Amino acid sequence: MQVKKIRIDKFLVHIGYGSRSEVHKLIKEKRVTLNDKIIHKPDMHLIIEESKVCVDGGQAVYQEFYYYVLNKPQGVITATEDKRYRTVMDLLLPIDQRKSLAPVGRLDKDTEGLLILTNDGKLTHELLSPKKHVDKVYYAKIRGMITLQDVKQFEEGIILEDGTSYRSSKLEILHAGDISEIYVTISEGKFHQVKRMVMSVGKEVIYLKRIKMGALELPEDLNIGEYRQLTELELKLLKGEKQGDRTL
Repeated sequence: MQVKKIRIDKFLVHIGYGSRSEVHKLIKEKRVTLNDKIIHKPDMHLIIEESKVCVDGGQAVYQEFYYYVLNKPQGVITATEDKRYRTVMDLLLPIDQRKSLAPVGRLDKDTEGLLILTNDGKLTHELLSPKKHVDKVYYAKIRGMITLQDVKQFEEGIILEDGTSYRSSKLEILHAGDISEIYVTISEGKFHQVKRMVMSVGKEVIYLKRIKMGALELPEDLNIGEYRQLTELELKLLKGEKQGDRTL
């Protein structure tokens, strides 16, 4: 196994203890220890697998990559920062805000549901690449009577008047009425896609929630606005990993 060495200031910055200058201040104030010895120099190197780093007596645990699932509420935008609106990053604890996390894809401001936050750029690419065809499932309430003809239209693919095209998708009717309820499964992530597809068949989305990405479902115990790290099993589901002959 390759031994991984890193400067202690980079170690602490990566896991969310602040900017480089803030970490240097922690060290200067003698609040950081390495294997129970006070650290005085921020450029000291350590071997991650063999080191115990503590800040104010609490152990600082290193992870190369972080994976969080957030149940995004309405009213916040999917961005790392914005001068006008509250972002999904504002929902995180300060230590997590400093971990260089970024949303995987985006949900509209008024859309709720499953959103992944990670610093793993490779996984982000895998999940968002059009060539990978990773399915996203949405639950929607729409104004208007949904029909079997609409199901067929979604399956055949949709081309809007402005030339925007959407590949074949799955529309499942949960309830048909003046206010209909549906599941929509898409493998793309174009701007306002579900809303525009529904509008193309003469209806209007009035509530939208993403409930699944790939094989990962929105955890039932995660309330709106809450987030947590993915479990090992959930991460395998997200990555589409297999055990034996069965996809997790």
